[in-house]
Amino acid sequence: METLEKIKQQIAENPILIYMKGSPKLPSCGFSAQASQALMSCGEPFAYVDILQNPDIRAELPAYANWPTFPQLWVEGELVGGCDIILEMFQQGELQPLVKDAAAKAKANKDAEPNAE
Repeated sequence: METLEKIKQQIAENPILIYMKGSPKLPSCGFSAQASQALMSCGEPFAYVDILQNPDIRAELPAYANWPTFPQLWVEGELVGGCDIILEMFQQGELQPLVKDAAAKAKANKDAEPNAE
């Protein structure tokens, strides 16, 4: 699969997705640590992609997103922003409802899908 297709698929399949250095439990940079901590504090599950393990995504995503740095938070297919924006939104109480709404919609959609068994 082409890298760009992989990125688009990850964004489409994960209502709350953070591209970061490392993982939420073991972040590899301070910005990723702060951003994932704010996201975890919202109390909803989210997906992450460790760009250090995926150099192809690390190379391609900034051009696709038109955003040069990591971490990058995507909610419902839209780029929210990087560390500064995530922290500012969290401190102003804007991140929590955004994340909760996305998680609730994802759960409702999942519950509405017929079982594929």
